[in-house]
Amino acid sequence: MDWHQWHDDYDRPDSSLGRRLRVVQERIRLALDAAAPGPLRAVSVCAGQGRDLLEVLARHPRGPEVSARLVELDARNAAVARRAAEAAGLREVEVVVGDAAWTGHYEGMVPADLVLLCGVFGNISDEDVERTVAHCPQLCATGATLVWTRHRKAPDLVPRICDWLEERGFERQWLSEPDAGFGVGVHRFTGEPEPLSPGTRMFGFVGYDTLARQRAQRG
Repeated sequence: MDWHQWHDDYDRPDSSLGRRLRVVQERIRLALDAAAPGPLRAVSVCAGQGRDLLEVLARHPRGPEVSARLVELDARNAAVARRAAEAAGLREVEVVVGDAAWTGHYEGMVPADLVLLCGVFGNISDEDVERTVAHCPQLCATGATLVWTRHRKAPDLVPRICDWLEERGFERQWLSEPDAGFGVGVHRFTGEPEPLSPGTRMFGFVGYDTLARQRAQRG
């Protein structure tokens, strides 16, 4: 999978990715609207080109108050994100090229007020989805907004993701309809943040295309 070219679908407003992007951006805007006054911290796991977060920060009144770290393995995508942040004057945005699964990349930026897990849960095994959910209390401050995505193809894991989050102190705020063509969830962390465990791997990024082939072979 060419993950740089994959982003081209965002420019097609009628595509599933284009529609999902607009929904995620709206949920980020609402989270910023509702956030308490003062500086905010945000992290984006597997950030890609950062379009979900950066395009909102560039236009939102709270944008200059947000310190953000975007972690992305593909250096081409990271370069796009870095240029976009610079062009928007977002001086508190840091783009890190690295494996977003490693908790050490978030050291010094968590617990954060806004955590994005967009494009993660659909590209890792179900076991790693649950493992990543278990790490979310290390990433989120009390009251933080967690925005996440996952496709709704059978077998639909979204209900179980909601259950796993809610078992760990996350309160469901919003969930896209099952027939939307994509899945977007928003949860608020009501628990106490856990200490970050640096050097821990939250998941192994497989890719939705590889996962689909593996399911077909098993079926």
